[in-house]
Amino acid sequence: MTALHPKLVEVTDRIRRRSAESRRAYLAMIEAARARGPARGRLSCANLAHGFAACGPQDKEKLRGGVTPNLGIVTAYNDVLSAHEPYESYPAFIRKVARELGATAQVGGGVPAMCDGVTQGRPGMDLSLFSRDVIAQATAIALSHDMFDAAVCLGICDKIVPGLLIGALAFGQLPVVFLPGGPMPSGIANKKKAEVRERYAAGEATREELLEVEAQSYHSPGTCTFYGTANSNQVMLEAMGLQLPGSSFVNPGTPLREALTAEGVRTALSLTALGDDYRPIGHLVDVESIVNAVVALLATGGSTNHTIHWVAVARAAGIRIDWDDFDDLAAITPLLARVYPNGEADVNHFEAAGGTVFVIRELLDAGLLHNVPTIAGDLRAYTREPRLRDGRVEWVDGPTQSADPAVVRPASDPFEHHGGLRVTRGNLGRGLAKISAVKTEFRRIHAPAVVVDDPQQLRELHKQRALPHDFVAVVRYQGPTANGMPEMHVLTPLLGMLQNQGRKVALVTDGRLSGASGKVQSAIHLTPEAAVGGPIAKVRNGDMILLDGNTGVLEVQVDPEEWAKREIAPNTAPQALDIGRVLFGGNRRLAGSAEEGALSITVDASVLAPLDDRTPPESEYDLGPGAENVSHETRDQ
Repeated sequence: MTALHPKLVEVTDRIRRRSAESRRAYLAMIEAARARGPARGRLSCANLAHGFAACGPQDKEKLRGGVTPNLGIVTAYNDVLSAHEPYESYPAFIRKVARELGATAQVGGGVPAMCDGVTQGRPGMDLSLFSRDVIAQATAIALSHDMFDAAVCLGICDKIVPGLLIGALAFGQLPVVFLPGGPMPSGIANKKKAEVRERYAAGEATREELLEVEAQSYHSPGTCTFYGTANSNQVMLEAMGLQLPGSSFVNPGTPLREALTAEGVRTALSLTALGDDYRPIGHLVDVESIVNAVVALLATGGSTNHTIHWVAVARAAGIRIDWDDFDDLAAITPLLARVYPNGEADVNHFEAAGGTVFVIRELLDAGLLHNVPTIAGDLRAYTREPRLRDGRVEWVDGPTQSADPAVVRPASDPFEHHGGLRVTRGNLGRGLAKISAVKTEFRRIHAPAVVVDDPQQLRELHKQRALPHDFVAVVRYQGPTANGMPEMHVLTPLLGMLQNQGRKVALVTDGRLSGASGKVQSAIHLTPEAAVGGPIAKVRNGDMILLDGNTGVLEVQVDPEEWAKREIAPNTAPQALDIGRVLFGGNRRLAGSAEEGALSITVDASVLAPLDDRTPPESEYDLGPGAENVSHETRDQ
């Protein structure tokens, strides 16, 4: 048995101590909510009749009386998101599998799922981050009927998985399994797509040429194939043991994909409190599994968005993590994968080279992951990969060697010995720099500031040829309170093009940068943000800024006396078209800082009324022989 890395143990213990009180309150909440018998046993006759009114005779009979698990389905299906289009047929298939297993399944509800790829650079992007909190609330509504003994979540993309997780953790007494849909097959090479984007930004490619390249890249149902936030979600879910081993990157519409979905239903139904292997999500998501998710993110060069999202997820389970934890874990985590934007491969190539199964094996053997309980046993189960045999899934030992060392490497010979994420510190506050996708020669930038309050202003300055040869773009008033913290991916082609011309450029912002972004050194998620008086609002054009991704230094080099006297500059960004923004005014006012997860909803169980006063009544089901004959007719209405 491999000894855990001492720093991993230190960080884990630190988080556990920090979280002791909030975790205790969370566990008390889910224990109070645990059903003693089928969850629907708490319902009155009228409640229950409403709950099964639309079911067929077979399902109605089971839901009326027997000690039979009922599986809740929470779906993020829509066919604007290519990743979620395959989910259209999942509920009917899940119900069919559940019936074959002697159980029932119902769609508890749907949650919204917006595509950042459609809204990038548009006013709708101001809704993106807060859609996570809406998804969490919608998940809670879906599970609120007290009809379910377990749940499956159908979601993949950026805010959807964190939102589903936060919502599901509010029902932590339930076992929950995530069912992925898989990535679309590989299209045009990511390098070719990036080249045309940069040529278009330079005015050297037509819109028709750009659209054709984009359409060849995003071309079919399935998750986009770059390693952005959506695919980072998948790796983190496996590292936490909430998704079946090796299930993330199996393409849609294949026999193995369908068999894995059936196996996910079977697994969820096997973990309820009605059986002898009860594994509620609130127990599986603990300090160790959260640490595992962070390590897996760092080892694969995943999305910086999760320095916000997983802070929020952890808080929903009563666990307090911060950016110093990310920073310390990055220092000991080797970079094992090069997947676009950190390399040229896509997730299909990553999977073929060894994928998540290989990475988890390497990290476990290096003492960098906790061998936690999972929906599939323990984390060692995630070193095995699925194979289809006679229509059923069986797991076999995964590869012990990389099939392509240009894409995946062992922990003994990583691409880098650092996980590629640093906390930046200095007189501009705290931020984050992702260095795994940035070439060494571009990681340190010392240049004058070009200050804008809207990314489009920077593009206009470029069109006017008004940008200095070298500069640091300071894009402020982009935090959660200001406008919902939209992604700055719209600037990536422009800054990448300028860097290709031999110019020294960088980005500093209190906004987000897409999980698909890299190449140009950036300090993002700066906190405190400009809208609450953060020092980024004091920067002026021409101020010299040092951003060093190697050391984590971010500072504006202004005389301290002058700096202290400077006023906070007002927001000069033009008023965005509404596109629903008015509905999220309350979220902007309530949002916490990026390092606190930018939450605009309450997830802390300790704010509840005393739990002893909220304990639900015991189930009226008799769990002994003859329980299937229990009648609801004599129950209180």
